Order: sequence, then structure tokens, then C-alpha cells
Amino acid sequence: MSDGAGGRMGVAGALGLSVTSSVAIVICNKYLISTLGFFFATTLTSWHLMVTFFTLYVAQKLRFFEPKPIDTRTVISFGLLNGISIGLLNLCLGFNSMTKLAIIPFTIALETLFLNKKFSQSIKASLMVLLLGVGIASVTDLQLNLLGSIIAVLTIAATCVGQILTNQIQRRLKVSSTQLLYQSSPYQSAVLLVTGPFVDKLLTKRDVFQFNYTVQVVAFIVLSCSIAVCVNFSTFLVIGTTSPVTYQVLGHLKTCLVLSFGYVLLRDPFTVRNVVGILIAIFGMGLYSYYSVTESRKKSEAAAGSLPVAAHQMGEKDSAPLLGAKSSPWQESKDAETFDYVPRTAKSAFTGR
Repeated sequence: MSDGAGGRMGVAGALGLSVTSSVAIVICNKYLISTLGFFFATTLTSWHLMVTFFTLYVAQKLRFFEPKPIDTRTVISFGLLNGISIGLLNLCLGFNSMTKLAIIPFTIALETLFLNKKFSQSIKASLMVLLLGVGIASVTDLQLNLLGSIIAVLTIAATCVGQILTNQIQRRLKVSSTQLLYQSSPYQSAVLLVTGPFVDKLLTKRDVFQFNYTVQVVAFIVLSCSIAVCVNFSTFLVIGTTSPVTYQVLGHLKTCLVLSFGYVLLRDPFTVRNVVGILIAIFGMGLYSYYSVTESRKKSEAAAGSLPVAAHQMGEKDSAPLLGAKSSPWQESKDAETFDYVPRTAKSAFTGR
């Protein structure tokens, strides 16, 4: 099997694992919340990340992968940013669908402005069709206020920057998705372990520490945490091997599947509007996939026709400073890989500087 075919199989496997595990965990968590009354989503997410870290810790001890040191400030900033992003997503549950819809255009804007990435009109049009379909299928009555709008904007900014950095850190520092997740998951978990009970109490008016943990509840929490290991791993893998935009497109496919499985398995309400929206979204995904593959093939053919130029351009791309910095944003040392620019980027997502 050629490297290209192997790479495509790897990407397909990552996408399949991401979709399967994400749909499974949503259905599991829906049962945990709707049927068993465990409403503490933020605290549950902190347990997901903690279990993910310990699983990866055991895996590296068993030599399943080799941990790679990354600059501490980079990892902490990245981990805290992703932890904050998850907490904010849980805070804007009332308008979560609209927030998720805004992530793709915001990501495109950031990558175009700061990374000089080009998106063709065909790709943009296909994404518009996709977002229209998901909007029809999933967005219900929307009530926004000033505080809600501020939380939504911060959520979109933190999520987009976090996902872009997930891609860029893996590519620029030559670390795998497993290595990055292993290094950053303790900090993500720490943020949510501290803030989770307070966020959940604010949202549910209930205390996670006073909940009645029956055997069934504990069993589903353990199942949810086990599936979450696959979800977290596949998330980093998909973003690292494809792009943040492709990951968001995949996320909307999961939304359509969750709506469908929710109707089949949990008998959730399902209307003609849901069906029409899902069909439009699937059509948009098909267009996005077609144009992405077509453009990727054209670039490969063009690169094959001018290998010296392509190699020169590749060298320039790898050494290009991120977000228009004048000098290289990272430095290599014997002990650790650094990405000093990351904390400034994470800060700029909130301060505009």
C-alpha cells in the first residue's frame, strides 16, 4: 500500500472513530441526563478528561506511544484555553446550536486573516448549504440577552482558537495527537474539576456532591468516561490530520446522526422540519467532500508536476511564522519543544491584541 493510500485510510479511520464514539457518548449521556437525572455535564466532562489522561499514562508506560516534552507554558496555555472553551459551551446551552453554527465562519475568518489560508468559493458555498440544513434541523426558538451574547462570542472565540492551535501545534512541533492530548488533558481536566461543580449548580440549581449515585448511574458514568477516551483521542487526531473546518463539518454530521438516533432509540420528537434540515445538511456535506477531494487532487497533481518548486514552497510554509509574527514562533531545545507564541494567541482571542 502506498503512503498516499495509507494516509487516506488513516484519515478515514480517524473520521469513523470520531463519528462513532461521539454519537455513542451523546446517546449515553442523554440517557444519563434525561432518564437517570444526572444533569452535571461540566463535572462529567472533567471526569472524561481525567480518565483520558490516566488511560494515556498507562498506555505510555506500556510503550504504546512515546511521550514528547512540549514547552510547559505552551501546554498549560493550550490546556487552560480548551478547558475554558468546554466550560463556556456548557454555559450557553440555551443557544448552543447557534453558537456551533457560528464556529465554521469564524474559523474560516481567522485562518484567512492570520494564516493566509485560502478557501474557494465552491467550499464556502457548500458550507453555507451545510449550515442552512443544520440550522433548519436543530435550531429552535432562540432568546438572546446581553450576557448570553457575550458568553456566545467568548465561546466561539475560545473554541475556534483552541481548534486552530490543536492543528498548528501538531504540525509545527511535529507532535502526534496522542502526545498533545497526553500533555494537555491534565490542565483541561483541572480547569473543569475546579469550575465544574459551580457551573453545574448555576445551570441546574443542584449540587453534584449531594446526588444519589445508584449502581446504574455509576455504571453509565463509567461507560461515558470510557467512550470519552475515544472521543478525545479522535478529536485531536481528526483536527491534526485534516483541519479545524473539516472537524466542524464532521461535528454537524454527528448532530444529524444524533437527531436521527435520538428518534429511533430514545423516541425523541422528530418533525418534517428535522428531516428536511438533515437532508439539506447531508447534501452540503456531500458538496464539501466532493470539492475538498477535487481541490486536493488538483494540488497534488500540480505539486507532482513541479517538485522543486513544491519542495521550496513546503519549506517556506513550514518556516512561516504563525499569525504574521516577524520571527519564528517556536524554538527547539534539547529538553522540550516550545511554541512561545501560543499564550499570546490565547490571550488575543479575548483581548483583541
